[in-house]
Amino acid sequence: MTARTEDLAARLMRYCAIDSQSDADSPAQPSTAIQLNLARLLVQELEIMGASDIRLTDYGTVLATIPGTAEGPTIGFLAHMDTAPQFNATGVKPRLIRGYNGGAITYPDNPTLTLTPEASPNLLKKLGHDIVTASGTTLLGADDKAGIAIILHTAAALLKDPSIPHGPIRLAFTPDEEIGRGVDQRLPSDLNVDWAYTFDGGEAGEIEFETFSADGAEVKIEGVSIHPGWAKGKMVNAIHLASKIIAALPQHTMLPELTDGRDGFIHATDMTGGSSAMTLRFILRDFERQGLEEKGKILRAVCDAVQATEPRATITCTITPQYRNMRYWLENDMRPVTLAQDACRDIGLDPVSVPIRGGTDGSRLTEMGVPCPNLFTGMQEIHGPLEWVSVQDMERASDLMLALLRRVVAQA
Repeated sequence: MTARTEDLAARLMRYCAIDSQSDADSPAQPSTAIQLNLARLLVQELEIMGASDIRLTDYGTVLATIPGTAEGPTIGFLAHMDTAPQFNATGVKPRLIRGYNGGAITYPDNPTLTLTPEASPNLLKKLGHDIVTASGTTLLGADDKAGIAIILHTAAALLKDPSIPHGPIRLAFTPDEEIGRGVDQRLPSDLNVDWAYTFDGGEAGEIEFETFSADGAEVKIEGVSIHPGWAKGKMVNAIHLASKIIAALPQHTMLPELTDGRDGFIHATDMTGGSSAMTLRFILRDFERQGLEEKGKILRAVCDAVQATEPRATITCTITPQYRNMRYWLENDMRPVTLAQDACRDIGLDPVSVPIRGGTDGSRLTEMGVPCPNLFTGMQEIHGPLEWVSVQDMERASDLMLALLRRVVAQA
């Protein structure tokens, strides 16, 4: 490993070992106090490397400035501190596999788990790379601590060598991205950039400017509760009504496990409660506004139909906007995208721009007036125990950041 890859690996593993999982059920901001443990470490590291204007905001975002060494627009780089709540993220034990040989990767804490090129085909492209994984019982958290490591590694290099020409740079590390609450209303003003980029993408070469549009939905069912021994003609079981709603939704066309490409979906994420009351939560996804609206109409229509079968129950369906496809705004000015694509070519990679079947902080920032495409980090198989990342791909992402800054100054 080179000194650069050693630093990137050490940063990633240091950050991944810190539990920073977000919690969609928490009303707090950030949703979990443990995210602030990572935030405080990042503040400390930024201070040591000599960044300016460092602060931890009261909404949980770490902000900092790398002063410019040349004239040019102010560019932002972002990554999120939280890890996904869908899988265990407590007690992460990152491990470094040097010089991957192409075989199966086993896990010390879960002997039944195996990462193979058959299960994760991009592994075949990483022969000789240094791979970071978790130990088998947790996710790794490269989503998006790889992004944090890439940005801070590159920022440290820029501060150490002021001869590298670049305009003013603003850094932001946000909480709660995984639960759709990463961009506070104050962030665009506090960030104060001409445009920005998230390092929150996957395979090397990915430059993304199109995301899902997203809504969240909550269905509450209030049944009629009574002792089951005297329930005839009186009880209304909320569990049964919840089951009818799930069964009545499209089962062959709109599930995440049955869709890909540009197909959207209706995804049931949570079902809680009991016979007297139930709560169902869904995420609705589509690349187009009309498709997203139609999925909301389908869910409402199903709830209305089940309600009609049992007037003694109360069924409410609340749909809340989350984020919108960043393409709607970026297509009006593609300069941030084309600069990133050209910078990608500068480092010898062919840029790949495919729609993200998800969202980033950039989705909300773009909608709020800060154009913010998404750049690759190398992370793979995210949100589960097979998550992994190539350190050499992280190094290429750092190269991309430097090449991008050179292009911005050259065209200023």
